[in-house]
Formats: sequence, C-alpha cells, structure tokens
Amino acid sequence: MKYWIVSALALLLAIALALSGANEYIFFAGFVVLQAIVLATAWNILGGYAGYVNFGVPGFVGVGAYTALAMHLLFQAPILVQILAGAVLAGVLGLGVGLLTLRLRGIFFSIATIAVVFILEAIVMNTRFLGGATGLQLTRPALAWGFDSYTRMLFVAMTAMAILAVSVARYIQNSHIGQGLQAVRDSEEAAECSGVPTLKLKLIACAISGAMLGIAGAPLPMYLSYVEPASTFNLHYAVIALAMPIIGGTSHWAGPLIGALILGSLQQIVTVTVSSELNVLVVGVLLVVFVVAAPDGVIGLIKKWKTSSK
Repeated sequence: MKYWIVSALALLLAIALALSGANEYIFFAGFVVLQAIVLATAWNILGGYAGYVNFGVPGFVGVGAYTALAMHLLFQAPILVQILAGAVLAGVLGLGVGLLTLRLRGIFFSIATIAVVFILEAIVMNTRFLGGATGLQLTRPALAWGFDSYTRMLFVAMTAMAILAVSVARYIQNSHIGQGLQAVRDSEEAAECSGVPTLKLKLIACAISGAMLGIAGAPLPMYLSYVEPASTFNLHYAVIALAMPIIGGTSHWAGPLIGALILGSLQQIVTVTVSSELNVLVVGVLLVVFVVAAPDGVIGLIKKWKTSSK
C-alpha cells in the first residue's frame, strides 16, 4: 500500500509543479531523467531479470517515436493516442525480434539486437513520409489539460509513464514470470529441465520490455518538435539503458530506478555546469567504478550494509 501512496503523491506533485510558475528548465531536465527511468526499467526486465543483454534499445525507442509521428501526421492524434500506438507497435516488434533472436545466447543475441537498430534506421531514412534522412520539423497541435507548454505537459505524462513502468517491473519481479526469468538467468538449461517454459517467458519479457521502450520514445517528436533518424536511433540510448541498472542493481525493481536517478541527475548537472560533451565520460566513469567496486550496484551495497549491521 505504501508504494501506491508514494506513486500517487509523486504524480500529484508533478501535476502541481507543472501548473505552477516554476522555471521551464526544471521540466526540460525532469523529462530526461524520467525518460531514463523508463528506459532503465524496460531494459532490466529482459537484461536484468532474464540475463539477455539487449543493445537494440534505440530501435524500440525509434519505433515509438516514429509511430507517434505517423499518428500525428495521418490523424492529428492526441499525445495519449500517440504514446499508446508507439507502445503497441514496439511491443509487437519486441515479440517479433524475440521469436527471431531468443534462441541465440550471449554475445550472439546482443549482436542480433544491434542489427535490428541499423535495419530500422535504414527503413526510416528511406521513407520520405517520415522525413527521410534529413528529418522533419513538426507543428504542434494546441495544448491540452490546461498546461502552459508542451514541456510541462510531457513532464507530467512521462511521470505517469515512469510510475507505470516501475509498477510493471515490481509486479513482474514478485510474480511467477519474474521467478521464471530469474531461473533463466541463473541457468537456462536447469530451468528447462525443471519444467519452466523458458521461451514463453522470454517472449513475454521481450514484448513488455519493447512496449515500455516504445513508451519512452513516443513523446520525443512533440517534446522536441523535430525528429530525425541519427538522434532517434542513437546508440547512446543503449549505453545509458544498460548503465543505469548496473549502477543501481539488476536484481531488484528499484535498482534501475536508483541508477536512473543517479546517472540522469548527474548528467543534467554536468550539462548545466560544465559541458554536455562530458555526459559520455560521466557514464563511463560510473560504470567502471560500479563494475569494479560494487558489481551488484547500489542495491547490493545496501544489502551488504544491512547484513554487516546485524
């Protein structure tokens, strides 16, 4: 019950903040951090729970973004419909990619997911309707729900999506799906011998993870009022989506949340105070520190501290 109370309060606080006269940069940076939470949580469902490292994150983000763009261009669909459509198509893509690649393991699976990114980017670059290689400038429709700017409105929307993503990850971890995925991560052969439907569970994880990554990408066209393949399918998404759960801890639903808050906030601080070009350095340094000093992430450190304090 406490979790749901905290979630409801967080959403109400986001709405109140967005309707206030707070500085616009708060919502610009807040959107990025909240998107990072969704990306990290989505990646962890397959990469953390099941142990299948997915480098194809930009492909699903791009599918979400360009599906939302198509819904806007064709039907002038509202943002909620755009996000829903992006989630559905990215989820279907996740299921399809899973059917084609999940029989591969280790580095071979990871390489196959990278190939998906380049295939999707090439398709978009050769689709004139979606702006092709040069991208497309958008004219945003009228604002809804009484907000003063798209940044504020999408900040609230991304808050709701971050809460939804974390709630789904929390449910999966505590369900038979999560237990089965953890058995796959520990030893897939042993899980199969024990009667665990490994392929079915991995496909479910692929579909859910893909849909959540699509949700993270769907607001981008309206957030930026511009979309183009090079930035939308940028492999930077894959790096940060992997780094955040490692920093926070992949074994628990709260790990990606903690990692995203640490890394996302630190990147925004560095961008404002030093230079946006140092973001990659920040990711690299934190990854090295946690892989060497705390391979189980912040969650692992907390568990060790609790054990030693008893």
